[in-house]
Amino acid sequence: AERHQLLVEWNETAADFGQDRCIHTLFEEQVERTPDAVAVVFEGTQLTYAELNARANQLARTLQGLDVGPDVLVGLCVERSLEMVVGLLGILKAGGAYVPLDPTYPAERLAFMLEDAAVPVLLTQASLLGVLPVAETQVICLDRDWPAVALNPTSNLYSPVQPHHLAYVIYTSGSTGRPKGVLIEHQGLTRHIIDICTEYAVTPCDRVLQFAALNFDAAQEQIFVALCSGAALVVRSVLLWDSAELDRKIVELGITVIDLPPLYFEQLLLNWQQTRPAFLDGQLRLVVLGGEKVDMRIVRLWQVLAPASTELFNAYGPTETTITATLFDLTQYPSQTASGNPPIGRPLTGRKAYVLDWLGQPMPVGVKGELCIGGIGVARGYLNRPELTAEKFIPNPFGTGWLYKTGDLARWLPDGNIEYLGRIDHQVKIRGFRIELGEIEAVLGSHPAVQTCVVVAREDAPGDKRLVAYLVEAAPGLLPAAHGERVAALRSHLQSRLPDYMVPGAFVWLDALPLTPNGKVDRRALPAPVSAVPSESHAAPRTASEQALAEIWQQVLRVAQVGVQDNFFGLGGHSLLATQVLSRIRQQLSVELPLRALFEAPTVEGLAAEVDKLRPASGAAAFSAILPAERSQPLPLSHAQERLWFLDQLDSSHSAYNMPGAVRLSGELDVAALERSLREIVRRHEALRTVFGLREGQPVQQILPAAFHLPLIDLSMLESQDAEVERLLAAEIHHAFDLAQGPLFRATLLCLQPQREHVLLLNLHHTVGDGWSLEVLQRELAVLYNAFRQGQRTPLPELPLQYADFASWQRRWLAEGALEEQLLWWQE
Repeated sequence: AERHQLLVEWNETAADFGQDRCIHTLFEEQVERTPDAVAVVFEGTQLTYAELNARANQLARTLQGLDVGPDVLVGLCVERSLEMVVGLLGILKAGGAYVPLDPTYPAERLAFMLEDAAVPVLLTQASLLGVLPVAETQVICLDRDWPAVALNPTSNLYSPVQPHHLAYVIYTSGSTGRPKGVLIEHQGLTRHIIDICTEYAVTPCDRVLQFAALNFDAAQEQIFVALCSGAALVVRSVLLWDSAELDRKIVELGITVIDLPPLYFEQLLLNWQQTRPAFLDGQLRLVVLGGEKVDMRIVRLWQVLAPASTELFNAYGPTETTITATLFDLTQYPSQTASGNPPIGRPLTGRKAYVLDWLGQPMPVGVKGELCIGGIGVARGYLNRPELTAEKFIPNPFGTGWLYKTGDLARWLPDGNIEYLGRIDHQVKIRGFRIELGEIEAVLGSHPAVQTCVVVAREDAPGDKRLVAYLVEAAPGLLPAAHGERVAALRSHLQSRLPDYMVPGAFVWLDALPLTPNGKVDRRALPAPVSAVPSESHAAPRTASEQALAEIWQQVLRVAQVGVQDNFFGLGGHSLLATQVLSRIRQQLSVELPLRALFEAPTVEGLAAEVDKLRPASGAAAFSAILPAERSQPLPLSHAQERLWFLDQLDSSHSAYNMPGAVRLSGELDVAALERSLREIVRRHEALRTVFGLREGQPVQQILPAAFHLPLIDLSMLESQDAEVERLLAAEIHHAFDLAQGPLFRATLLCLQPQREHVLLLNLHHTVGDGWSLEVLQRELAVLYNAFRQGQRTPLPELPLQYADFASWQRRWLAEGALEEQLLWWQE
């Protein structure tokens, strides 16, 4: 009965959708229904469905004249633009399959893809010709050559392409050092788009954000879900928008549907906590998260902020199974009672999902195994890689067709949903990018100065997963002596062959890689990277703007020191961290910078010049300095604290504003040093020992004396340790704080194996901390623990200001009649 449930009942996904339709015919049907509706929007320009269809037909006729037909691959290397959408539709209408090529990729990587795909025709733009090796390829520039293309008829044309022919080929990271092309057919893509349009209930009233780069499969879903349902597709600009810019675009462009990587969405939520944009109350109706694991903290943040009318979906699916294979609606998910990861849901229509052991046998409910996906969305295989195709695509032993072995660990939940648990191999997802660590290791190991190396993905701070390279040098003298120059040399080597998102953010030199008893690299024994070393030509900040920017970079990049000429990206920065920098510049300096400013001026010195150009003349000089408040007087609450205090008065039993977390500690643990470290953090930060009482009917802050005890619960004798850890964590999550009595910061240590395995439970109330506070806590805990376990004193200087000082400053300005809008840039 259980086997029948796993293999049959939970895989009842069959549906008849018409076997004779291709993806471009779905678009043509929509053109007939809404020819005058807006189809695509890009930076102030737009095309209606009729205009987009006409241009695609003209291009398709040109391509057919070049013998493009079924299963003929056509390269598409263009910047984000209207031409991008015209190009892919034109290729499909001609009967060919498009191969998206990112123009930001290194020339060597683009050359390999063009050679591997053997594309006879390449669509591009004149500005990109200099970076493309196109000696033996027919090239059409969609800007320069369009006058000739536009001479063709605009009517729909005949194409011999059938559902079993290819629609596109997307290259993904490969463990051997070479990217591999995934072959996706029309039938899988068409089935998927029909199903997703239904699941997301997309209508002509919607405006869908086209967020992902075209060479990632999520972009195909975003494009065709809009164009096959009558919605308007809004193509974002080349550079990533920061949270404030995205907020403006959602309002200006009327965006109703967004599909984002979870880490980027979490940054938006942290910003929305403070701004609560109006579009959350009606306009934005659907958010889809995909590309990497969704953390429970995102669900909790969302459910506090968003109305029930806005849906939140967790989408899962490898490129090899045509974008999304399973889907879960997180809108009403009981995040407060859930103890594991948010589910990834059930298989979509026409898909099959199996959790199998290493012998290919089904695993029972609750037992982890490899997730294998079958059904109509499974790719044809890998281009020119028959051995790898045979390894990863296997006959379905439980039905017809093929199964793709995802390499993902998962388990069935009792309700028939699937929970994602991690990877079997060393493939990782970072900021939505799928990365084979073996490919980076192969390229890094090809440098003559590298004897051996290993690359891992580390998350030493919550929400900040990054690549770290560990290497043993082949011989002295092959790399520069200065650390900064050594890193620069290796980064340059990697950037010549890999996209930027695959270049490690930190490099660690070792005398030898740690090994397990059987001779394999012991990845768990690799040390955490120390803060990036500043360049040897370190130049200290000279102006107030440079000083402020240097401090922001130190916080965001977690480095000890930043010189005015240090490069943001050379210190491990990337596009998502860049959005954090701009958000903090807006908050602290009241300056609005576009994201491209940091790419164009990636040093503190260069960015400070841009800040000074835009900084208001009144600037910070219009405000008095924040000074320590008199502790003998009642201390007021900040605006944010007062709002949370008021909500607590309405219902003091809820735990909606708890900020819980759990950290697993593996290895020898000095419990006394850990407790002393937490006690010192509580002493340093008055907020962690603050309670909120009443004085003459008004709420005030009361700072208690420094006192902290770390309870230790011994679970080492229990057989069901994981279940008890989950129970204790759930109890902590729901344990409401008493704002009047405190403490508002709690910690508990669970012992699973003496001296070897522990779990640290942490929890604080939102009145005394926020998302950035957790970064401070973790950073200080690491520094203090390392010092105390070696018998040293605290290396951290005393804090010149506390949060209570800011609250008093804020209230004083309000009492003196300062305008609220003048205060906004100080608010955080």
